[in-house]
Amino acid sequence: MKCPYCANTDTRVIDSRPAEEGNSIRRRRSCDMCGKRFTTYEKIETIPLIIIKKDNNREQYERGKLEAGILRACYKRPVSAEDIQKIVNHIETKIFSMEAKEVSSSTLGEIAMEELKTLDEVAYVRFASVYREFKDVNTFVDELKKILNREEL
Repeated sequence: MKCPYCANTDTRVIDSRPAEEGNSIRRRRSCDMCGKRFTTYEKIETIPLIIIKKDNNREQYERGKLEAGILRACYKRPVSAEDIQKIVNHIETKIFSMEAKEVSSSTLGEIAMEELKTLDEVAYVRFASVYREFKDVNTFVDELKKILNREEL
């Protein structure tokens, strides 16, 4: 591994440990030439996943887009950054375990809503309002009634 400080290719691994719930390995390295330390992450190389959008366009899956949507839904909610990362990891695990090369955005959205429902109901409703494109207040109220009825059971 090339040192980011001096570009020397002689570096040593000092420490290795699992990261991201075992989905990657965090390695602490030391450069033999300049003595500086740096961290690298090793991940399994996956086949590129294609998302089929509502208009039938296809684009490569981007974790950042999913994270941004979850972050927007959780804005000003008592949800930690760690919880958001865990949810994104769970969603990715479910999608990649499907072993499909293409997944519809509706499948991705439903999985995301399923995860958000267990984390924070307000974040779930926010995400659902954008994802399901609530056209008026009545559809919004209908979704809230579903949540309230579930709690009464």
